[in-house]
Amino acid sequence: MIELSNVSKVYHTRSGPRRVLDDVSFTIRRGQSIGIMGKNGAGKSTLTRVLSGVEFPTSGTVERNMTVSWPLGYAGAFQSSLTGADNTRYIARIYGIPIKETLEYVEDFAQLGSYFRMPIKTYSAGMHARLAFGVSLAISFDCYLVDEVVSVGDHRFAERCERALKERRERGALLMISHSVSTLQAYCETGALMNDGKLIFFDSLEETERAYHDL
Repeated sequence: MIELSNVSKVYHTRSGPRRVLDDVSFTIRRGQSIGIMGKNGAGKSTLTRVLSGVEFPTSGTVERNMTVSWPLGYAGAFQSSLTGADNTRYIARIYGIPIKETLEYVEDFAQLGSYFRMPIKTYSAGMHARLAFGVSLAISFDCYLVDEVVSVGDHRFAERCERALKERRERGALLMISHSVSTLQAYCETGALMNDGKLIFFDSLEETERAYHDL
């Protein structure tokens, strides 16, 4: 279970403080798959970063009683001067998982070719996302966070991502952000709308989509 209690996130900008999350409270349990919609800048990505621990809330608490991935496709933790393989080895050591098997899985999944053994600073944005996606899936998390990256790469890569995510959804929990209700319907059972820093839950993804378009 992951529980957010009265979580707010405020960024200080040149024009003054900007409240991106405003007193958000909800719980994710094993077996749940939640799709989140919202306008650009509504705070969806900030929510996933707070959930994963990449960022801390300004106020409120996040209690995690199960392991949670970083937002899939997030490459901010990679060291750009190291190769994709070196970064994969480092992360495998941090999580205490077999290095050889992890390298083999990520290399096969990400399909970066020779770039897997080249510095990450030479990667395109799509290659960053492929590597981050592969490393995320190589680790057995209880809850996966997905932020608009399942369409990264060609059709075959998208199909591979879909199969892997559905397999992991059956074993744990999933929270996915997308502007496409058809994408969310492929993975999620319930939906929520992020608007003005608030998260509003609905019984179905169809209701979520209607509320999103009403904005």
